[in-house]
Amino acid sequence: MELSKIEPFLEGKTIFITGATGFLAKILVEKILRIQPNVKRLYLLVRASDTKFAKKRFNDEVMQSELFSVLREKIGAKNLNSLIEEKVFPIAGDISFENFGIENSELKDEMFKGIDIIINSAATTRFDERYDIAMDINVLGAFNVLKFAKRCTNVKILVHVSTAYVCGEGEGIIPEKSFILGETLNKNTKLDIEVERKVIEEKLKELETQSLTTREMTMAMRDLGIQRANLHGWPNTYSFTKAMGEMLLGHYKENLQVVIIRPTIITSTYKEPFPGWIEGVKTVDSFILTYGKGIMNFCFGDPSTKLDMIPGDMVVDSILASVITHIGNDQYYSSQELIYHISSSKINPLKSSDMQLFLFQYFTKNPWINKDGNIIKVGKLTLFSNMNSFQSYISTYYWPLLKIVELANVFLWRRFDKTYTNLKRKIDMAIRLSELYKPYLLFHGSFDDVNTERLRMAMKEHKMDDVLNFDPSCINWEDYFMNTHLPGAVKHIF
Repeated sequence: MELSKIEPFLEGKTIFITGATGFLAKILVEKILRIQPNVKRLYLLVRASDTKFAKKRFNDEVMQSELFSVLREKIGAKNLNSLIEEKVFPIAGDISFENFGIENSELKDEMFKGIDIIINSAATTRFDERYDIAMDINVLGAFNVLKFAKRCTNVKILVHVSTAYVCGEGEGIIPEKSFILGETLNKNTKLDIEVERKVIEEKLKELETQSLTTREMTMAMRDLGIQRANLHGWPNTYSFTKAMGEMLLGHYKENLQVVIIRPTIITSTYKEPFPGWIEGVKTVDSFILTYGKGIMNFCFGDPSTKLDMIPGDMVVDSILASVITHIGNDQYYSSQELIYHISSSKINPLKSSDMQLFLFQYFTKNPWINKDGNIIKVGKLTLFSNMNSFQSYISTYYWPLLKIVELANVFLWRRFDKTYTNLKRKIDMAIRLSELYKPYLLFHGSFDDVNTERLRMAMKEHKMDDVLNFDPSCINWEDYFMNTHLPGAVKHIF
């Protein structure tokens, strides 16, 4: 049934996916192979030195993932291997370089002539990434994908995965609106991407004259990214560089069909290929990890804040839906209608206070057992809605305790070294996570999804809404967190 529904749209198509070893791309590749094995070819860009290493990374990091267990069971290991051998082509490359650094001219020509669909999911998602790295991947990388797409003679669409938080610290209803090259969020400055590149270049030259460790160099470049983001009105390097990437795509796309997918906080799979699969520590999982392991039972955040979350498989379904809807239909859509918020805050909001309760209930019923075999008991998570009360709490309860342990070490021959280290780590982590995630923990906006609703209606018209489901109104958040996301996080992340 699934195959017959989607067959007319993707059958015989050649699809190029960047960021192929990332969380979303893995779900995307698995979904395509499961519901439409009759694609002509999947080119997957993998950061690797050569084709041999690209294939090894794909096999080790993608195919050996538990994510592919359903497909392996469905068609058999031998048939899956044959399908991969026939359809999937890992390409060694890096979006930071022109033509991704692909030197094989025959391969490039083959790709230029054969590619129908390009999906760019390559990104660095670290909020405080080094500015030079974030610029290379999120900004120049997106531009390199666009330039490559323009050389593909038969390409029908470029889908770019961005983030809804390019809006910065918004309030009210946030529209699915495109950026104009050079605009800023604070309206007080002029953003020039070439100037930003020059700032990076000059900073690197300055730092190279100093005798810095690798860590010191990294911290300096991270600080630079935050400074430049704040200067122009963005809260962090990630949202700032993703916004610049969108600007370049919108300004230079010309006649190319470009769709921008803006997901919010991505969580584990809702249903496909099975519930609860996740990989890597995502935004919300940093708090789940520190809370469940007993490291921290307090954090900065407004209980009334809407935590806009969306499962990873719903993001992937929206990507495929945009491809199916827009291939050959570019004349019917304006540029503003080619931006999609894949979000939940408008039609099925989840509050910080809900998460506070879910975490306490789950880890009380299912406590983590540490490496020593001890049960970790959790208390109710305390939320501080303003930075003053948060810092006051730390100053009142933790800094004095840290000082006592420090003095005890001096007089008792460092007997409490481990206690001191753990306590200091707890304080440092609480401060760092709160500073880093402040824009999301105090977010009071809701993401408009008018365009996305049209996309959902298009899937209903095609009778494909059961195959490509990205409607968050169907999610019962308590059931999802208690029975899907939290168990998945414990299994795959802890």
